[in-house]
Amino acid sequence: MKNRAWGGDYVFLLSNLMQKDFKIRYRNMSLGVFWSLLNPLVTMGVLTFVITQIFKNTTPNYPVRLLCGLVPFNFFSFAWGVGTNSIVDGSNFVKRVAIPREIIPIASVLSNCLHILIQIGLLLFMTVAFGNPVNVNWLWLPVIWGLFIIFVCGLTLMTSALNVFVRDVRYLVESFNAVLFWLVPIFYSFEIIPPKYLPIFVLNPVSAMVFALRRILVEGGSPPLSLIRNLTLVSFGALLVGFIVFRQLRRKFYDYL
Repeated sequence: MKNRAWGGDYVFLLSNLMQKDFKIRYRNMSLGVFWSLLNPLVTMGVLTFVITQIFKNTTPNYPVRLLCGLVPFNFFSFAWGVGTNSIVDGSNFVKRVAIPREIIPIASVLSNCLHILIQIGLLLFMTVAFGNPVNVNWLWLPVIWGLFIIFVCGLTLMTSALNVFVRDVRYLVESFNAVLFWLVPIFYSFEIIPPKYLPIFVLNPVSAMVFALRRILVEGGSPPLSLIRNLTLVSFGALLVGFIVFRQLRRKFYDYL
């Protein structure tokens, strides 16, 4: 079959790929997008019970603090996992349609933004419900989320290209995400982390997101400028490296798909 030419409309292509991924995810699901709310609510309820009732943690606003960890981690783990396999899953599309291959993993990540917007709405609702008022520092939220999405796009570009040649990469990503759940302060606070390990946690973009969200939503302050600086450098650095790795490897995709 002859390759169809692509007209060059990036916005049209990206929006259609995002819609396709979103529809496929919720196809044949009776609850549809309600799962986007149900998943973090159930996890929050279970962890809140265990930590506050079993371990007797009396941290104020604990459900909100917990959601500040769950929401970015859910986005990261799911977007990275699905994006890693996006080129392999779309092999027929990759081979038959003449489009920039980089846009496929990026569209896969961005389609998860539609999903995560629902969870962010839940987080903001819970924040206000627990007595934390809206304040001017909420203006930082689009900034930190934008940087975080850029980081996930860069990481996904790398692993999606590598997964074409070594199919074990997707399983390594899944295993890493399982370990990362414990290494990111999702259900515990930064205060209990030994000082010698704290710089490592802060350099981790997922941990940085959790810290920034708690700082803005629970404490009502602005994220440290050092955190914004580090998150910016790591995010754009990952995107640059991701593009370089992807463009170097994409030439041999046809031989392995």
